Amino acid sequence: MMKQIAFIFPGQGSQYIGMGKEFYESFSMAREVFEEANDSLHFSISSLCFQGPEEALKLTENTQPAVLTTSIAALKVFQNEKGMIPQLTAGHSLGEYSALVASGALPFTDAVRIVRLRGRFMQEAVPVGEGAMAAILGMEREEVEKLCQEVISGEVLSPANFNCPGQIVISGHSKAVQRAIEKVKQEGKKAVLLPVSAPFHSPLMEPAGARLEKALNGVPISDLKVPVVTNVEAEVNTNKERVKALLVAQVSSPVRWEESMRRMIEEGIERVLEIGPGKVLSGLMKRIDPRLETANIEDIQTLKKIS
Repeated sequence: MMKQIAFIFPGQGSQYIGMGKEFYESFSMAREVFEEANDSLHFSISSLCFQGPEEALKLTENTQPAVLTTSIAALKVFQNEKGMIPQLTAGHSLGEYSALVASGALPFTDAVRIVRLRGRFMQEAVPVGEGAMAAILGMEREEVEKLCQEVISGEVLSPANFNCPGQIVISGHSKAVQRAIEKVKQEGKKAVLLPVSAPFHSPLMEPAGARLEKALNGVPISDLKVPVVTNVEAEVNTNKERVKALLVAQVSSPVRWEESMRRMIEEGIERVLEIGPGKVLSGLMKRIDPRLETANIEDIQTLKKIS
């Protein structure tokens, strides 16, 4: 019996200089993906991925298309070399666009253009310095929700990513995030301010959602050949009519990653392959359910290990 497989795709924070370079140099299908991205964006995202500089790669409007392009290049190489077809797919925040490309719902050239705009819209939704995010470690969901309410003082602060047991990210106004960090530390728990430039997945991102909705208007959505477990609902979506609304809602809603992975397990998934830069999601999966077989594919060495 073949194992039930899911492909999952990383989001922002997984980028590094040199990502995708081996595949680009060794496989024509990877080169084609990077060239399509360069044409679609009217600048060389490939040289940004391969050479940096890091400051430019870290800008949200560059990071998003860079991670998407690297993920899709890795996907094309992997499917060409190994011929595996997933039963389900999902992606963390930005990674949901990679999942939709993998599912056949979203054309890659449109996806790469849209995520660049998405990055810009998210960055411009809140003036730099006014928003922040922090990872809260070792606290349960209810505790984190209560913490946000206790320190809010008329500002915005809410859970943004439910990543895995004991790792929840909060997002909102900088001062509210700072108050939350201090309170967590007073209680002897751990909180880490994240190196991000905006309060992603919080209600402060609603203006970005409105702009994204307009940008998505002209983008064709096809039938999903592979169902996508969405960030917003942590449910399986097969309906192309719902794709755009879910992507718009996703910008200002929490990423329900732990629930999404548990939903996949309910659907009978036994093996999860993380495709794209880094292995953040593989690490989270080990904490969500260590019984699942996990692996990541980002270069020739990791590709060779998959059978």
